[in-house]
Amino acid sequence: MAPSDLDLFNRDPNEINSHIKVAFEDVLAEPDGIQSITCVWSFSNLCFRFWRSCTYKLMTLLCGMCVAMYWGCEFSYIAFMHIWYVTPCLRTLEINCVSCQKIYALCINCWVVPFCEACGSIFIHFKR
Repeated sequence: MAPSDLDLFNRDPNEINSHIKVAFEDVLAEPDGIQSITCVWSFSNLCFRFWRSCTYKLMTLLCGMCVAMYWGCEFSYIAFMHIWYVTPCLRTLEINCVSCQKIYALCINCWVVPFCEACGSIFIHFKR
């Protein structure tokens, strides 16, 4: 995705972080019968939203690019390992397992099938 295609308004289009609740109403609530003064509640809401926004912006300013760089490196490493190591290893196992499957089928057909047929021919006489 080119930087010009970046949606600056909807920054979570796939809703991968929709589980994060950071609204005032999701964190603080006063039940009926025990409530603070209206101006305290309103100012608390204002303070909560200000400090949530301010500290988040400060943390992303100080750490955001470093964390993004780390995750970019991490996912490039994962891609590298899968392309150059994991997939070839799985393909090697898949090729070798075909030979093992043929040997297993040969052993079953040579030893187990005749034994089962012999047992079957013995027990067929016990039929009512």
